[in-house]
Amino acid sequence: MLGSGWLGKPLAEHFMQQGYKVKLSTRNHAKQRQLAQSGFDSYIVDIDLPDPPEPDFLNTDSLIINITNKNGASFERLISTLRKSPIKHVLFVSSSSVYQNLNRAVTEDEGVEDSDSALFQIENCFKNETAFDTTIIRFSGLIGPNRHPGRFFRNGKQVQQADAPVNLIHLDDCIGIIDAIFEKSAWQQTFNGCADTHPTKREFYTHAANLADHPTPDFAPTQLPLFKIVSNTKAKQVLQYQFQYPDLMAIQDY
Repeated sequence: MLGSGWLGKPLAEHFMQQGYKVKLSTRNHAKQRQLAQSGFDSYIVDIDLPDPPEPDFLNTDSLIINITNKNGASFERLISTLRKSPIKHVLFVSSSSVYQNLNRAVTEDEGVEDSDSALFQIENCFKNETAFDTTIIRFSGLIGPNRHPGRFFRNGKQVQQADAPVNLIHLDDCIGIIDAIFEKSAWQQTFNGCADTHPTKREFYTHAANLADHPTPDFAPTQLPLFKIVSNTKAKQVLQYQFQYPDLMAIQDY
């Protein structure tokens, strides 16, 4: 697993509990020591550096890439390194931000991505590679432990586009969808990861602030909203995935 942040570490714990041998990376030496003390097989990997990851890190069947880097040249260098490794499957964690705001629902296979998006261009580098099979998972906004949406807009920070629908997904469903991709061997695919419901930002963040016992956020003056509604139908049909948190307004505890 390339990346051990808010999603990466609990995802690694999940796969270890499933009996997988998991190798976990970080760019920080202090964090590497912490991961090792927690029982993880941990490595220092920074794809922006010219030196490739040490061979043992890539001596594996599958690689999950879960980092926020958007440097295309760094990923091209990584892909070149992966060609020489035994890796056969790559899961690239992306974002639903690659879609254009079309004020309607958007799906994975209709070609409505923003072609200028650096992240979308990186996706295509992986999808066009023939040395291994890549699946893309496009997660929407992440919520869950230590990411309580009721605390997103504090200290006077305004909520823009208050009447636009939200696209969000709970950490447990992120892990569940990734697990389903491996369980189903669903390679050479693209999936969206997003809850079923899309309340407006005004509705959802007012509700979330109440749950967190925080003041109601300050909503910017109403504008004609620009938005997208991220469809999760493909993940439910192809992966037969059942969301643990399908209704955002029904979540009571993060």
